[in-house]
Amino acid sequence: MKIWVDADACPNVIKDILFRAAERKQLELILVANHFLVTPPSRVIRAVQVPGGFDVADNYIVRQLQKNDLVITADIPLAAEVIAKNAHALNPRGELYTKDNIKDRLAMRDLMDELRSAGQLSGGPSPLGPRDRQDFANALDRFLAKY
Repeated sequence: MKIWVDADACPNVIKDILFRAAERKQLELILVANHFLVTPPSRVIRAVQVPGGFDVADNYIVRQLQKNDLVITADIPLAAEVIAKNAHALNPRGELYTKDNIKDRLAMRDLMDELRSAGQLSGGPSPLGPRDRQDFANALDRFLAKY
């Protein structure tokens, strides 16, 4: 199993948790972004820089992904593609996307996009807080304990 990170928007505190987990479990961790990323020296951690453009990093991850890999992303359409490939998706707030919940998450995302487009809603998700970081770390530990 490999861990893939949609790293363009992944908070640094989440990357730090992932770095520690990858080293502890000796799991390959690949961060994919359209900009240069600094990673700690490690034989299991690496970064891949892809060209800029809409969904280029997402498409790279989907092409490379294998069954049962884990993808860290807040991008719900990417999570849906990951699940369709029989892999796993976890968001930076600790929510594991599954076949049972991804359709509801996509529908909610689409509704929020429509409301923002119509000017009825502004802003995005709240900033990542200490509770979110802890929820992510706990969810990641639970997931990795199974593998």
